Amino acid sequence: MSLISIDRVVATDAALAFLAELRDKHGPLMFFQSGGCCDGSAPMCYAIGDFITSDTDVFLGNLDGTPFYMGAEQFEYWKHTQLIIDVVAGYGGMFSLDNGTGRRFLTRSRLFTDEECQLLSA
Repeated sequence: MSLISIDRVVATDAALAFLAELRDKHGPLMFFQSGGCCDGSAPMCYAIGDFITSDTDVFLGNLDGTPFYMGAEQFEYWKHTQLIIDVVAGYGGMFSLDNGTGRRFLTRSRLFTDEECQLLSA
């Protein structure tokens, strides 16, 4: 019996290329999906160790080896969606490493299908 894996977070090719640029400059990175405070609901990119996750944060997956987290309360609202990390022109979150580059990460999403939801809950 083969297991089908459903990714909770994925990235566009443009986002992965931008992520590689930031990794080359700053070393190992991680993401935390902002819950809407200071910088809105933006995927915040940090150097490993610059943002400390807690037991109330949910690990959603890796983007090219870069871990991606979200707070548990926010996850309850978004658990039925796949996050698609993209990059667009603009300014990143105040504390995010994309700030000041003229580009920023952006979260798009799509609802999981009923079948995907069943697989995720199994």
